[in-house]
Amino acid sequence: VQLVESGGGMVQPGGSLRLSCAASGFTFSNYDMSWVRQAPGKGPEWVSRVDTGGGSTYYADSVKGRFTISRDNAKNMLYLQMNSLKPEDTALYYCARVIRIYIDSPPEHDLRGQGTQVTVSS
Repeated sequence: VQLVESGGGMVQPGGSLRLSCAASGFTFSNYDMSWVRQAPGKGPEWVSRVDTGGGSTYYADSVKGRFTISRDNAKNMLYLQMNSLKPEDTALYYCARVIRIYIDSPPEHDLRGQGTQVTVSS
């Protein structure tokens, strides 16, 4: 059972990046999936969630309108398209498997990858 992220890097403010997450060892299409980030010296911040079919997506206010989550169940892949990046988006980004959803709180996860670093700087 594994999640492996890729696609991070350094980008200037206003730039774009596309993160990918490859899932293996479980039935990917059975689970909602999230992206979570953690900036240096801060706790984890939930970024976005997509439902099992990819038809419903949810975002933190801090990224709404700039980030787009998507998935390809045939390829067991999760994506995060990040546009209009800001320095405050700098963090380690990781994908996570959702096991519980709450109405007014971030979802609960039981599996995460190692993460991919995103640095936004001029």
